[in-house]
Amino acid sequence: MKILFLGDIVGPLGREAVKSFLSQNHFDFVIANGENTTHGHGLSNKHYNELLSYGIDCITSGNHFFNSRDPFHPEFDFSKQVRPYNLDKSCPGLGTNVFLAHNGEKIRVTNLLGRVFTGTMAQSNPFTDLDEICSLDDYPIIHIVDFHAEATAEKRCLAEYAGSKLTAIIGTHTHVQTNDAKILTNGAFFLTDAGMNGAYDSCLGDEKDGPIKRTMTGLPAEMIVPRIGEAMLNGVILEVDTTSKKVISYSLVNKIEASV
Repeated sequence: MKILFLGDIVGPLGREAVKSFLSQNHFDFVIANGENTTHGHGLSNKHYNELLSYGIDCITSGNHFFNSRDPFHPEFDFSKQVRPYNLDKSCPGLGTNVFLAHNGEKIRVTNLLGRVFTGTMAQSNPFTDLDEICSLDDYPIIHIVDFHAEATAEKRCLAEYAGSKLTAIIGTHTHVQTNDAKILTNGAFFLTDAGMNGAYDSCLGDEKDGPIKRTMTGLPAEMIVPRIGEAMLNGVILEVDTTSKKVISYSLVNKIEASV
């Protein structure tokens, strides 16, 4: 079966790039990180439903989960979103869930937040959390982990630690697709970061002036996502054997979409 994992979707250009790509391709299951979808920070209910309409089956999140209040309102349905499992337990939503792919295969999707260089949002250890999550399944199952983390070493260490129990562990958050896609000796597919879907001529999806000012001076600056221009599309396509639940082949998605 064919699974598409898309990196962080950032703003309107990211949404349009993903919409265009999915309209031209078919997959058995599509996972996308949506924590930057709404104005570059958070995911509103409107944009959640918009992403689902493109053909995305599961939306993961990250450290910007709190930037939208919509997931906290009980009248909104976010049942196909998976937020970081190791946020405070009072947070709405699930950190791991089992979905049904279009070919009838069950898929567990887990979202974890790293602890290195990411502040204090992560309230528990992603390593022991993943042990706990894997113990929920007493049968072989396709299990994809979105590890939303800053440090490359933390991502690789978690993949080496738990990969024998997983189909794939894919990093998000840095918005830069890495060149280290591989199947580890423990059998799991691993990619340090899937990259970003958003404005190509930008600082990680934002217009340049704000990030430059904040980085150069340390002062607050407004972050604005571009609405016109070329968009980059980043992710990975996984071909998974439904018997072994392991990745047998993969290909990176890395392309530039025409100006919108």
